[in-house]
Amino acid sequence: MQNTIEIKVKEPFIQDFRKGVPLISKEAITNEHVLKEEGAIIDLVDSTNNFLGRGYYGRQNKGIGWVLTNKQDEAIDFSFFQRKILKAINKRQGFYQDEETTAFRLFNGEGDGIGGLTIDYFDGYYLINWYSDGIYTFKEQVIQVLDNLGDYKAIYEKKRFDTKGKYMEDDDFVKGERGEFPLIIKENGMRYAVYLNDGAMVGIFLDQREVRKAIRDKYAKGKHVLNTFSYTGAFSIAATLGGADKTTSVDLAKRSKAKTIEQFSVNDIDFEQHDIRVMDVFDYFQYAQRHQLKFDMVVLDPPSFARSKKRTFSTSKDYPKLLMDTVSITKKNGVIVASTNNASFGMRKFKGFVEKAFKQMNTGYKILEEYHLPADFQVDRKFQQGNYLKVLFIKVK
Repeated sequence: MQNTIEIKVKEPFIQDFRKGVPLISKEAITNEHVLKEEGAIIDLVDSTNNFLGRGYYGRQNKGIGWVLTNKQDEAIDFSFFQRKILKAINKRQGFYQDEETTAFRLFNGEGDGIGGLTIDYFDGYYLINWYSDGIYTFKEQVIQVLDNLGDYKAIYEKKRFDTKGKYMEDDDFVKGERGEFPLIIKENGMRYAVYLNDGAMVGIFLDQREVRKAIRDKYAKGKHVLNTFSYTGAFSIAATLGGADKTTSVDLAKRSKAKTIEQFSVNDIDFEQHDIRVMDVFDYFQYAQRHQLKFDMVVLDPPSFARSKKRTFSTSKDYPKLLMDTVSITKKNGVIVASTNNASFGMRKFKGFVEKAFKQMNTGYKILEEYHLPADFQVDRKFQQGNYLKVLFIKVK
């Protein structure tokens, strides 16, 4: 049997692990001092040494490891990784067969049974995200599973754990034939340029696929759309392809302008017909108010936490104020697409932010639609934090 380290679980947390909660938090265990090497296999036991679960030790911002199985006779070995990854692939056969969408999430961490690991598919290329040193120790097993499946162009990786305090600026290439970037992927027939070898982010967030489609198919026609925190302008592309008269994209990052121009270009759209601004979104709100600009539609998808020279922004504290600013520049009967990927609160609290903002602005509203993660972003029902995405389409009355 596998060598494992026994970890004692505190009384209040025993039921959680019995129910199948996968995240191991620091607060849940009594003998953290026995954990030395990340990647060690650990057995969780109660005060009378009854087995609760087996997992691995790996520190990330959420906790210190993940439970991988509740079966005492199940080893965490190559065949374990193979079973989990093959099961995930079988669930996503529909995505492989969809000619209109060539990028999706193949394996979604604890939702597919292995916390700390995600694998994305980009038109024949795999991108593995490792979220701790601990999960990274299983790299050979994961690569071997993908090798056995065969038929890929290359494997890239992102090490999203702190080594000397930062994202590891590696080449990111693992094996196969190096890609020519940008790689042009399709999403519901729209084209997006992605880079698998250029820093921590690739150019598009796959979890917003259904939201982009809704903007294109139901909301954009004939509208002037403001896309805030626009990154590479993905929502602006969806709006334009849906018949928007004009889009305005605003982001503080210097690279955002060139990246947004590139996204327009790969869709054969004249970017000069659109407004792309490199500036702080909060400053832009003030600019828009001063110039009495009003938009038919505003997309609001800020990072969970952001710091600029002037201010610090946190969605859990500042979202209502952000919504108030947005309401003030949205036309009557206009639509606000309010989105957050902050896992620390749920949809009920998010709707509370909306209620608070509109109340303070003395304005009526109606929630038209809500979105969570798409089907390829599998969620573990016993771990609702994993269902982090919350999007509301709100009509301003």
